[in-house]
Amino acid sequence: MPIARRDHSSLQFPCGYLHCTRHFKTQGGHKKHWNTSHPIFRPAPATTSISHTTTVEEQPEVLDGHFPAGHDDISAGGDNFPEGISDPSPALDEPDIPDDLNAEFFGPGDRLYHNYHPKLNARPCNVTGRFLADGAPPTPPPIKSPNDWAPYRNRVEFETAEFLYTRNQMSAGDINTLLDLWAATLLKHNDKLPFADYYHDLYKTIDAMPVGDVKWQSLKVQYTGEKPKTNVLPWMDQFHDVIWNMLGNLDYTTEMDYWPYHEYSTDGNEHQWQDFMSGDWAWNQVETISEDPDTLGSTFVPVVLGSDKTTVSVATGANDYYPLYVSIRNVRNNVRHAHRDAVAIIGFLAMPKTTEEHAKDPKFRKFHRQLFHSSVAKILENLRPGMTTPEVVHFGDRHYRHVIYGLGPYIADYEEQVLLACIMLDWCPSLDTKSLCRRRDHTEVLVEEATYGALWTEYGIVGDLVPFTNNFPCGDIHELIVPDILHQLIKGTFKDHLVKWVGQYLQHVHGTKEAEKIQADIDQRIAAVASFAGLRRFPEGRGFKQWTGDDLKALMKVYLPAIEGHVPTDVVRMFRAFLEFCYLIWRNIITESTLGQIQEALDRFHHYRQIFESMGVVFMFSPPRQHSCSHYILLIRLFGAPNGLCSSITEMKHIKAVKEPWRRSSRYKALGQMLVTNQRLVKLAAALIDFKNHGMLNGTCLSVTLKALMPVLFNADVTIQGDNEDGEIDNGPTLVQAHVQLAKTHCKLFHILQIAEKCACTIPELSMELSIPNLYNILHRFLFEQVYPDNQCPPSEVRLSRCPRFDGNIQVFNSASSTFYAPSNCSGIGGMRHEHIRACPMWRNEAPQYDCVFFNTDASVEGMGGMEIACVMCFFSFTFNGVSYPCAVVHWFDKASDRPDQDTGMWIVTPLFDTDHSFSVGIIHIDSIYHAAHLIPIYGAQIISCDIKHYDSYDAFQAFYLNKFADHHAFEIAS
Repeated sequence: MPIARRDHSSLQFPCGYLHCTRHFKTQGGHKKHWNTSHPIFRPAPATTSISHTTTVEEQPEVLDGHFPAGHDDISAGGDNFPEGISDPSPALDEPDIPDDLNAEFFGPGDRLYHNYHPKLNARPCNVTGRFLADGAPPTPPPIKSPNDWAPYRNRVEFETAEFLYTRNQMSAGDINTLLDLWAATLLKHNDKLPFADYYHDLYKTIDAMPVGDVKWQSLKVQYTGEKPKTNVLPWMDQFHDVIWNMLGNLDYTTEMDYWPYHEYSTDGNEHQWQDFMSGDWAWNQVETISEDPDTLGSTFVPVVLGSDKTTVSVATGANDYYPLYVSIRNVRNNVRHAHRDAVAIIGFLAMPKTTEEHAKDPKFRKFHRQLFHSSVAKILENLRPGMTTPEVVHFGDRHYRHVIYGLGPYIADYEEQVLLACIMLDWCPSLDTKSLCRRRDHTEVLVEEATYGALWTEYGIVGDLVPFTNNFPCGDIHELIVPDILHQLIKGTFKDHLVKWVGQYLQHVHGTKEAEKIQADIDQRIAAVASFAGLRRFPEGRGFKQWTGDDLKALMKVYLPAIEGHVPTDVVRMFRAFLEFCYLIWRNIITESTLGQIQEALDRFHHYRQIFESMGVVFMFSPPRQHSCSHYILLIRLFGAPNGLCSSITEMKHIKAVKEPWRRSSRYKALGQMLVTNQRLVKLAAALIDFKNHGMLNGTCLSVTLKALMPVLFNADVTIQGDNEDGEIDNGPTLVQAHVQLAKTHCKLFHILQIAEKCACTIPELSMELSIPNLYNILHRFLFEQVYPDNQCPPSEVRLSRCPRFDGNIQVFNSASSTFYAPSNCSGIGGMRHEHIRACPMWRNEAPQYDCVFFNTDASVEGMGGMEIACVMCFFSFTFNGVSYPCAVVHWFDKASDRPDQDTGMWIVTPLFDTDHSFSVGIIHIDSIYHAAHLIPIYGAQIISCDIKHYDSYDAFQAFYLNKFADHHAFEIAS
């Protein structure tokens, strides 16, 4: 079994990366290590301040290692590496580049270039709108004193307000109680509180902040159609409130695309799509807008809307709200993945109500639907002038630019899409080239020529409704309906269709009683799945009523192995095809070849789902949500990766913008209080960003105070913080593809039964703890390969007498942190994600948790060809000849075949045993751990015991699937 190598520090070439202590005999080995362990990723440039861009023939002059103002370090060879390290990547032939002055390189790893639109190219201007010369610097920021916390007196006041109001969301009464307790501790010191009380001091100070001051407006709406002469229905005389605020100034300095582009890889010239501005829709819009010469040099800003009704409380009556959200799609998808505030609430739409008797009245239903469109049109009317005449806007990079607004895609579930498109249920609202071409001009011709009944029955059009987009130039609602992963794929196709069909199949074949028994076994299989970082567990299986989107995403990761053995092979293959379709759609970057894989997976899904029809379980395969799958390839070409336009964006926003403010209200006429709460949250968020940008929030209040009081003791920055054990988002920069390090502190208690006993401090003690008698010999052979990396003799054949001897102390750890580049997951702004790999004898006072890992055996081979699977039994570290060795004791798994299983698409692994039938054990360096791995048992057709718990999973079964659906990173590795 291979063991990770560790080079001795006396070798010639040090790694040079951060805290990496690797050394190498040859420059070639050094380069290979860099490409494997420390590849550097660089995002596309946010913008340049010049009207043309850099090409291969025209490289900017480098001055002292930096590019002059207006240029990003994006040249074909302009890679920046740590000081003292030359470019570790091998020389590559320059690719053939299209003869286009707007082609721009970025990224040494991905080797991409952008073909930017040449006309609306976001040229900076001054405040009066006059374009600046190439390379002109932006407007300097206002001078701000490092002690200017106004309207707060100091940092403690601001952080107290931000903590109480934003993070803790403490009620007004509890704030006063806390301040009273705080005051009691300060009286003897004659010191003052940050705030006297919640209302006259804290809230008024927040309200006095000048940032985020966008006023809310309201409009009374009433039915104006024909009314009966007598017995006028109540809803016809009622007034309905529409509340909105003007679009705020959304500032994103480095995470914006200022004009459309087409993105290609230089390796094969393959077109690919990622962020919204890489799609054809934005390009086509700019082509139309640029026909007006007054718009040349402007910045195209597509305004994306989203709406969805939400219920804040069922127990206290009808508390429904209809929020309207806005975002600008110049902001990149990674901003949303990092949960940055790229979506703002701009309105609450009216929800007219009437008695059940009149709810189905055609006039009321028409009024209800048209009220929606009229309200949205009214809210957006201030944008209409800026859709044809450029406005001057101040951007986050401090440049002014001409802006042309446009109506972008609308994020909505299917029912909302029907309302938007003014069509009937069960009809497709999008462009459909195979059956019905929905376009604004086509619909208008039909409305003029066809009867109302013909529109209804033959085209699914509600002919007496006018979409809000008709009020705006270039507005076609049928072009703006976008894919919705959450409701179309996860909640719609997966939960409402496929999982339901499995239940219907079981009942159809086995009868009700036996079907219930099998469903109970499926639940038990799901409950028995081992824990995994970021994976939601289901202790009771999938049998609960209230599902959230996160619940369903978690169920998708474990459902396929749970049903295998209880359903035919074609059903297993259907689920595999659908899951692969979803994970391909979820990718952060989608290439032409990915589109081919998406279509192939969709074709397999359509083929294998026919089994339900042939068995008489399902009789219709084209409900709207499944039909929408056929549109994804076209919509990816138009709008980029679908994960940037999913309704999960607005559903997550419900919590912060509607539900939490409602809970903080008095429940009486709550909307006004909710608006005030939102306003204060916006102010605090804006101030937080401003203070951070000015470097005023470095360290903590305590560390800064200690440094001020005791400058001699604290002559360096002091940071006091906790260890975020459950953190998954890493907001640091994109530096490495994958990196694993031991936990910050070693464990103090190790043995499960003898809690008072200290953890093992030597290898013999650890050998006893783990019941591995030959651990001492394994360590010596591990050291041999680390000290003599060029020796070609297999470690198992090396005589122990030739191996280095180690008899010192060790430190044992219960976990290691894994940081890796996974932008398709919920990750930080740089695409980085942070998880823990645990080897813990007692986790959360319940049971042991020993996680599995991908072990990198050959960095030159992609995917599973260069990976092995191991289960971590223990993390430990020791020092030998001045070199620190962070290690893991693992027991190995063996791949059952050289390719994945043809039914599930997942690799099969089995525990590896020695000749004495004990687990095959090894010691590996943690540098060779690539990522955590998740295994799910192969359950077969038998009913499993209810006594099997999730922590028994890796011991109770003999063969496992390597779960490539555990997360998007695992899908890329194990597909």
